[in-house]
Amino acid sequence: QRKNPFSSEDRLAFKPVHTHRGDPTYGRPPEGSQTERRGKDAQSHVGREVEELCLIIKSTGEVGEDGHVSVTFGQLFETYVTISNKVVGILLRARKQGLVHFEGEMLWQGKDDGVVITLL
Repeated sequence: QRKNPFSSEDRLAFKPVHTHRGDPTYGRPPEGSQTERRGKDAQSHVGREVEELCLIIKSTGEVGEDGHVSVTFGQLFETYVTISNKVVGILLRARKQGLVHFEGEMLWQGKDDGVVITLL
């Protein structure tokens, strides 16, 4: 591309640096790039959805003997699906962050309606 007369120097300014697996910048977009900005925006959007999901669990669930709020997947699905169609994905993200607990790897509407989701 450097020898191509139709390539501008602007495009070459963000030319990726070849990094290796041990490098902390490996697999990350260049600092200040639009890709980095879009990634941060997406992360904050998902974070807001996780917070909203936790608030819905808190408002619709019941406090158990252990003091934690719990709700069944069926009840949560019916409540949350009017807000977002990504309820299962947001639940998985919340579990990864240690905010909720439920049995199984994936939840399916109908089949897993009785699975208890606990807000930690």
